[in-house]
Amino acid sequence: MTWVTQLARPDIVALKAYEHASWEPELERLHANELPWRSLADGSSAGLNRYPEPQPRALVQRLAALYDVPASSVLVGRGSDEAIDLLVRGFCRAGQDSVIICPPTFGMYSVSARIQGANVVTVPLQADAGFALDTQAVLEKCTPDVKLVFLCSPNNPTGNLLSEDDIVNLTRRLEGRAVVVVDEAYLEFSGAQSLARRVAELPQLAVLRTLSKAYALAGARCGTLIADPEVIALLRKVIPPYAIAQLSMEAVLNVLDPSQLAVSKARLTTIVAERDRMLAAIAKLPNVTRVWPSASNFVLVEFADVPLALARSRGARLLIRDARGYPGLGRCLRITIGSPEQNDRLLEALR
Repeated sequence: MTWVTQLARPDIVALKAYEHASWEPELERLHANELPWRSLADGSSAGLNRYPEPQPRALVQRLAALYDVPASSVLVGRGSDEAIDLLVRGFCRAGQDSVIICPPTFGMYSVSARIQGANVVTVPLQADAGFALDTQAVLEKCTPDVKLVFLCSPNNPTGNLLSEDDIVNLTRRLEGRAVVVVDEAYLEFSGAQSLARRVAELPQLAVLRTLSKAYALAGARCGTLIADPEVIALLRKVIPPYAIAQLSMEAVLNVLDPSQLAVSKARLTTIVAERDRMLAAIAKLPNVTRVWPSASNFVLVEFADVPLALARSRGARLLIRDARGYPGLGRCLRITIGSPEQNDRLLEALR
């Protein structure tokens, strides 16, 4: 028995996965009940009348190269949201198991857990220490029913990086007890190295990456789970057989072409420069009482009069995120870094 079979749901370990139609592109297909003709409006390369390849080999290999990990450690899904859901369904039995989250943080961790019927244990980030991880409190609350610990770095909505040393130390101390899942959706904006490089030495570490943010592919819905190959094999039993739509796959492969990656890198540089400019400018606004440092493509801001700030941004035809529903952020808004023109318009409105 391995650590994965010890921690995962026994029924998922024993599950015989759905057998999709075999993928043999060199042969003509009369085995998947598809229509033999394309739609006249079909502009795809491969044809939308055919089911796409399950876990497309070219896409998996391209993402493995992008994140510098083995292809056997990669599972592709519909954004990080699907990977979060798969992890909860793969490891948590309804009414018995639990996950740990560290608020204020991304809401899908608790939503996915509650949909599955798992208990949610909260260990707040340390606000007085810049929203740092409280590793000792996590360890104390990690009872035998806790199977997953969700961490977000850079954290959403606070924007701060969590300490890599803290995460690595926590993962080592939870060996045989729980999977530590690190969501790196905003990592490209931070300049930090990905923890994906540590998965081989820390098999109970799982890392979430996405193309939604830095690569301008939010509408394509393409996220990557990087984990121990045995975890990937377990969750391939759970993920739907045709999870990645053909058009999404083609869009992703085009954007990950080297010529396009250069464009993404240039835009990333612009966003980071705009973020630093906005941090300084927002701090000088009369209605602002605090601005937190950010390693992401957004900034967390505390206002004296939140309704006024929201009204003025809407008056400038700009939406910003109301963060008052997060624990401890009762007067805060989260502002995404836009184009220089959008940022200037927002600053003018808030003045």
